[in-house]
Amino acid sequence: MDQFKASRRDTSKTEPRRLEVLRAIVEDFVQTREPVGSKALVERHLLDVSAATIRNDMAALEDEGFIVAPHTSAGRIPTEKGYRHFVDMIEEVRPLSAAERRAFQVMLEGAEDVDEILDRTVRMLAQITQQVAVLQVPIVDDDAVRHLELVSLGATQALIVLISSTGKVEQRVIVVPPSTTDELLSEVRTAILSTIQGEPMMVVGAEARVGVTTLPFPLRELGELVAAGLEVMANQGNSSRYLVAGTGNLARSTSDFQQTITPILDTLEEQVVLLRLLSELEQDAHGIAVSIGHENSYGGLSEASLVASSYGPGQLAKLGVLGPTRMDYPASMAAVRAVARYLSRILAS
Repeated sequence: MDQFKASRRDTSKTEPRRLEVLRAIVEDFVQTREPVGSKALVERHLLDVSAATIRNDMAALEDEGFIVAPHTSAGRIPTEKGYRHFVDMIEEVRPLSAAERRAFQVMLEGAEDVDEILDRTVRMLAQITQQVAVLQVPIVDDDAVRHLELVSLGATQALIVLISSTGKVEQRVIVVPPSTTDELLSEVRTAILSTIQGEPMMVVGAEARVGVTTLPFPLRELGELVAAGLEVMANQGNSSRYLVAGTGNLARSTSDFQQTITPILDTLEEQVVLLRLLSELEQDAHGIAVSIGHENSYGGLSEASLVASSYGPGQLAKLGVLGPTRMDYPASMAAVRAVARYLSRILAS
């Protein structure tokens, strides 16, 4: 992820006009799926410069890694770095249109319970964005972590015992390195418990990883194994983990992927992986998180982008859309944030 942070800093020296050219290239490519040339930019956008100047700007943008030529003598298409800076340049996220708001309200009318509201919401988000919509189902109770124990079971196994504030006991056996001792398990337990104690059960996996970072380097592998086990336990305790709608939208975008879409479909089926991705996303000042291509921590999504926002009680759950990196980011960001806010108001009423 550091390489992408560095790329954001690199843009500080990029001339404003070149950034306008980048914005125009992204917008045209998202709309047409075709590489964008200098002549098309002059004709479609009010850039007030010659085609030769635009070509020079495009050459500079290519040198900086924002755009690339897919083949010789072609126009240019955005790179992941280009998409990232395009998203970072968005200063204001527009609200839903009146028609979109009305459609959302109509779809939710008559919903009899929370489950039906969530189901209709995820389907509506997929319809608005024409992407795959994912919605993490919030845990409605306030069950939290009270205690954690790690017990050695012999050569390569250990038992995780997780006790909640309501007295519920969860257990899971994990495989550990042969060199694992009771003393090492105790050290890992202390570090992880310090960060998960009192935290909601649904975030125990992500919070455990915070504790892992405080461990000495030789113990971090063991800590990650325990954190992964805790995440599985927490997710198994939530019978409704997340909802998905619009996978057909992904199938209609196969031309946007150099490889098969199978890894993305596999990710949608891997509940632990998807929940981890959602929990790791950090929201910006707009209340939106955008993860592009290789910024995603799971390799199966290296050609995809994820736009998400928190909603509901305590803002602990997330909803969002998943699609190709050639995504209409402003529209997706607007829809995700608006739907998240609207859903939060409904659940609070």
